[in-house]
Amino acid sequence: MRNLLFFGVVFLLFSFGKKENGNIIKVNNQEELKSAIKNAVAGEEIVLANGVWKDVQIKFYGKGTKGAPIVLRAETAGKVTIEGVSDLKIGGTYLEVRGLYFKNGYTPSNTVIDFHIDSKTIANNCKVYDCVIEDFTQLNRNKEDHWIEFWGRHNQLDHCYITGKSNSGPTILVALKGNEHINNYHQITNNHFGPRPRKGGPHGETLQIGDSNTSMAPSYTNVANNLFERCDGEVEIISNKSNNNEYRNNIFYKCEGSLVLRHGNYCTIDGNMFIGDDNSEFMGGIRVINTGHLITNNYFYNIKGKEFRSALAVMNGVPKSPQNRYNQVTDVVVAYNTFLDCKTPWQFSVGANMDKSDVLPAQEIRSARPERMIMANNIIFNHVADEFPIKAYDKVDGVLFKNNSMNGANKSEVKDDGLKTENLAMFKLSEWLYVPTVDQKEVYAGFEFENIKQDVFSNSRATTNGMGAIVLPVDKSKGAINKKAYGAHWFSDETVYETPKTIRVASENELTAALAKATSGTTIELKKGIYRIAASLIIDKKITIKSKDQKNRATVEYSGKDNTSAFLMGAKGNLTLENIVLKGGNGQHAFATKEKEMFSAYNLKVKNTEISDFDCVLNAYKDSFADTISIDNTVIKKCKRGLKLADENDDLGEYNAEFVYIRNSKFENIQNNILDYYRGGYDESTIGGNLVFQNNTVVNCGKEEKSGVLIKTTGIVNVEISKNSFLNNTIKFIAILWGEKNQEPKENSIKNSGEFKIEQNLKQKMMY
Repeated sequence: MRNLLFFGVVFLLFSFGKKENGNIIKVNNQEELKSAIKNAVAGEEIVLANGVWKDVQIKFYGKGTKGAPIVLRAETAGKVTIEGVSDLKIGGTYLEVRGLYFKNGYTPSNTVIDFHIDSKTIANNCKVYDCVIEDFTQLNRNKEDHWIEFWGRHNQLDHCYITGKSNSGPTILVALKGNEHINNYHQITNNHFGPRPRKGGPHGETLQIGDSNTSMAPSYTNVANNLFERCDGEVEIISNKSNNNEYRNNIFYKCEGSLVLRHGNYCTIDGNMFIGDDNSEFMGGIRVINTGHLITNNYFYNIKGKEFRSALAVMNGVPKSPQNRYNQVTDVVVAYNTFLDCKTPWQFSVGANMDKSDVLPAQEIRSARPERMIMANNIIFNHVADEFPIKAYDKVDGVLFKNNSMNGANKSEVKDDGLKTENLAMFKLSEWLYVPTVDQKEVYAGFEFENIKQDVFSNSRATTNGMGAIVLPVDKSKGAINKKAYGAHWFSDETVYETPKTIRVASENELTAALAKATSGTTIELKKGIYRIAASLIIDKKITIKSKDQKNRATVEYSGKDNTSAFLMGAKGNLTLENIVLKGGNGQHAFATKEKEMFSAYNLKVKNTEISDFDCVLNAYKDSFADTISIDNTVIKKCKRGLKLADENDDLGEYNAEFVYIRNSKFENIQNNILDYYRGGYDESTIGGNLVFQNNTVVNCGKEEKSGVLIKTTGIVNVEISKNSFLNNTIKFIAILWGEKNQEPKENSIKNSGEFKIEQNLKQKMMY
């Protein structure tokens, strides 16, 4: 009996995990973890042993206290990786999670980290700290999830690094469904939100607080001291959809989107920096909708976006708007902000669409102009003159301008005594930070302006005040972004540069072997000759394939089965094909995407190449997405179809490619259309895709095209077709362009090739 009792105690000890120093319990497997969580008491630490924890669904529950939380942490921060099909759900009080690294997998549920287990087991006063979620994305980009969901009250996400979400759904969602989740005072602080790639449609937000159905609820969520870096998922980096939230002292660094006050009222946006550059016109600032917001002390640099993505976009609303549409802007204060080298930074009545009543229902017509809005003590400064710093899409009769200064002439239609041109001077402190040489001390003292006590750098306005976001003096260190202040302490997002490798091949066997063993960034050079390929060459990394001698191009002949492709683009595939002759057998595709598991974007660049004798030049399947497709100085001939980017046909705002560039090329004897590029569904805030079709020659194409359209761009927002030659193409229309989006053909030569047609308003299926 004593022996039996002894072995029973030993069994129980090992099933709970090993108890080390006092309140520390180390666990080595899932069963030990479950037992440790079940028996944990306030003040204990459950330590996950270093290593890979694969296919784990952790439910962390318990009752800690403010002074003695229950902690679940990595043995060594960053050395515990959560991989495979895994997630973490938290429910209870005063629970903390530290040092975990989610990678190489995806969640089997709707969330990776969830501040509730079920409707009865909700997290309150819980914290996730010093963790990383990297590329933990679904295999299908249109399968929706949220990486982190906030429920309950007083929960915190702090010093975490989160990057790489490419599937549908906000990276972080704050849920407000139920009284136990409103007035939540959640804290989202000191995090580094790394790159979120372009998604190709809506539902690519980095952070969403609330939703349309709960948008009138008070949240009181605080988003402060975070770094948002290249968050390009969609037009809304942050989508505010609730009341009384605060956004303070965040940096938005080269993000193609905006902080959008989509729904909800009485939010504070203070002390944030929006830093753009000259390489993108999609980087935005703040978009204003609804009532009672306070927008102060924000610094905008080199923001080139327009309309929805302008530095300050103030929208028209829908009269008596449904809850999920656009409420009128009222009682908003925009004061003490600086707009430096921004293109037409102030845009009012954005989204006004009274001329579209023939194609839109009444609840979509935005005719309610901003009312009782104050613009005061702001500075607009441009090193290169911008004579139109303000653009209005409707009357600006509800905005009070007080003591705003700009250093250039204002030739825009909006003029007011509260808009003055002055001799302003700025001193360059860093690549993106310019500070005034002197404070502009004459300021307008509006209602409760005395409560604006600090500038963008938390310097006091009490001792010395001035216009704009910055008062003097300014510490030189403010001109640098200290990445170490954000995100997980143990993680670095700096990439190690590796010298690109070049592999030279002389046969098809050498080519396939080289591609199989090549690392990302490798160039494969083909000697002159014919390379007969019978199976698709799979591209799932960055690869350049080119002829060694530009004057003696290699020929790749593809003899695979019909409906297969010479080059099969996988997730993260990035192919440059240069100086190659590529031939098919009429039934295959030159390029195609995988039909499944396209969880990340691909890129395709074709230069100085000849493509012939294929069914389709590029066949992009549903759920695939290209960031960039570029065809330059290339001949495409004797194919049945050109580029097919039209399988996202559910009319939900999705599309198959962000940027399509076709330049300096020739299309000859293409039987059907040369391009079918489609985005369906009425989603006015999706600003894509983008087509440039320039300096091309198109000859004898379209004979079998049933639609009668040679270049099909239905729903694509940005289309440029210019300086092309169209000769003997038996079609009715070269393209049907969208007049509302200012699409028009320019400098094209047309002979026996139909015509361009412009439709001012495009009738689309309603999405909401």
